[in-house]
Amino acid sequence: MKTKLMMTAAASAMLGTGMSTAAFAEDLTLCWAAWDPANALIELSKDFEAESGHNMSFEFVPWTSFADRMLNELNSGGQLCDLMIGDSQWIGGGAENGHYVKLNDFFDANNITMDDFIPATVTGYAEWPKNTPNYYALPAFGDVVGWTYRKDWFDRPELQTEFMETYGRALGVPASLAELKDIAAFFQGRDIDGTTVYGAAIYTERGSEGITMGVTNALYNYGFQYENPDQPYDLEGFVNSAGAIEGLEFYKSLYEAGAPPGSSNWYMGENIDAYRSGQVAMQMNFAFIWPGVEADENVGNGKSGYFPNPAGPAGQFAQLGGQGISVVAYSEKQDAALEYIQWFAQPEVQAQWWELGGYSALKAVVEDPGFATSQPYAQTFLDSMAIVKDFWAEPAYADLLIPMQERIHNYVIAGDGSAQDALDGLVRDWTEVFEDEGKL
Repeated sequence: MKTKLMMTAAASAMLGTGMSTAAFAEDLTLCWAAWDPANALIELSKDFEAESGHNMSFEFVPWTSFADRMLNELNSGGQLCDLMIGDSQWIGGGAENGHYVKLNDFFDANNITMDDFIPATVTGYAEWPKNTPNYYALPAFGDVVGWTYRKDWFDRPELQTEFMETYGRALGVPASLAELKDIAAFFQGRDIDGTTVYGAAIYTERGSEGITMGVTNALYNYGFQYENPDQPYDLEGFVNSAGAIEGLEFYKSLYEAGAPPGSSNWYMGENIDAYRSGQVAMQMNFAFIWPGVEADENVGNGKSGYFPNPAGPAGQFAQLGGQGISVVAYSEKQDAALEYIQWFAQPEVQAQWWELGGYSALKAVVEDPGFATSQPYAQTFLDSMAIVKDFWAEPAYADLLIPMQERIHNYVIAGDGSAQDALDGLVRDWTEVFEDEGKL
């Protein structure tokens, strides 16, 4: 990996990347969420500015308002963004509503092939319709929900002994969701070095997408499916299957057994804060946080470990995160924006992206012999990306997300009704959305 970085520097100095220098400079604006990877992208993009002569500006919006802000920008035909790193669920709307430039011809002309990227990221970030060779983005940032845990706490002999006596197995990385809940319950309310700590910070946030991005990690593994595999938009018996109901009940039980007090509306930031401040033994979160965990003086330097979302009775899956990078159809600087994508797709640039804290989806990077040991969390990232599923990417995804947020939160957090009531209601809600869309 280090060798690749030196190659990148040399290529930049010689302008030997195959990307032609622009005839005249453009001021490009790239829009994305405001989070640690965005800062890494600013640093990475300095090489593009030096090579191309273009100037990069960035519009970063906090995750809690990212969708509202950027989808409004796209729906209004705004010209703020030349490049958009949009969420995976936006790809359907970006394609069908004409917000994103279709990239097939550009890819062909510049020898960019989606075969070079992790298949799940191509399906999740680039394709519409799914599983067809129609591309509206280049995979930009691979991400997935996984788990971080206090390895230093797990390794304590006295806790190892007590856990073995209680559960009949070693205290370690859980092999199943049931084992994960046992660990969360074991740490709940425990005294660690004079501080009361709790089991697990999980996603519970209601306002944007948080609890949906959390609960799916249980639902998938208990048998939930978005639709009949043989009949699109046929939801009854799949969204609300017996397994799905059991999975939702599990998520509620995990919240009750191991979540910190006052964590009824937590998402990425709150989970990070709770973990870094030593409040919890484990946290559910997207993989993007792991470089920051390693660098943290309180929980880094070997104190933390990482594991993929554990299996349930129906298999092992994890909620896909991450984004693709698209050229906005309303931009007047599309040629320069395409130059950025051409530059970003290069293996040397992708290797540097990983080194800076970005999560490359390029096979040449993640299949490099040194990748799995390049960071303490690298192998967990690979294992997690192999088991991903994603939320709806339909153009009406926001209309599908709103009722799921409401119904799941009302049941898991507020205790309203039963799991079956929540999922039966969700089937009705989603069916109405698809009827309004003319899909039924």
